[in-house]
Amino acid sequence: MSTDAVTLSVDNRGIATVALNRPGLHNALDDETISLLAATLETLAEDATVRMVVLTGSGISFSAGHDPEWLRRLAEFSANELNRYAQQIARLLHTLDTLPKPTLAKVQGSAFGLGVAMVACCDITISASEALYSLADVRFGQIPALTAPYLIRAIGERATRRYSITAERFNAGKAKRLGLIHQVVENDELNAAVEHMVGQLLLNSPAAMRATKHLIGEIGKQEITPQVMQRCIEHSLTVRMSDEGREGMRALIEMRKPGWME
Repeated sequence: MSTDAVTLSVDNRGIATVALNRPGLHNALDDETISLLAATLETLAEDATVRMVVLTGSGISFSAGHDPEWLRRLAEFSANELNRYAQQIARLLHTLDTLPKPTLAKVQGSAFGLGVAMVACCDITISASEALYSLADVRFGQIPALTAPYLIRAIGERATRRYSITAERFNAGKAKRLGLIHQVVENDELNAAVEHMVGQLLLNSPAAMRATKHLIGEIGKQEITPQVMQRCIEHSLTVRMSDEGREGMRALIEMRKPGWME
């Protein structure tokens, strides 16, 4: 599949690479791009042949956030039209955040605004050292209302407060220390680092990774109560009794590779 704004390729291992493809605009997002990206991710979520999703951008930037031309049109919108657009953004971030497969953000260049939120929604992020990050909504009299929940979860309330209020730019090293990204490499090492991580994920049970992601999403912010522990037990039993759960245990006992690695 290929479109003007988003490209999708799936290799023979089931690795789907989704790329924002507006390099001349630093992969800035408008309503059509946001809708297309959300629809693409929703399709991948239902595709049993896809093992994981790599999200990246074309050109020198990951995503510059909102398209300036689109913002000019947005300034003339009514409250109802603004609400519909907000729902589009909410749909995109929720879809990316809850995608039932591992997601890896390959950040080859700077990420601003909504681009930062998409990074925060991915399970794993590997960034080029030259990438910059910024939450600049307040520079334009706006607030990061739709992205804040994901940013708070990724870097904490206090850091989100600072960078959302100051709108200052910070580099990949700072982003890693904050917990927004997981690994920083030089630009010429980025492809190899992503491929290494893909290789690590391909060793794992697809069903177990999916169940693990669901479990953490369900209990992540809850107190450890008897009810929560009972839900963890139920999740554990469900996976252990599944086909992949049984196959994984047999492979361990028999000292062989499990079926999903063959």
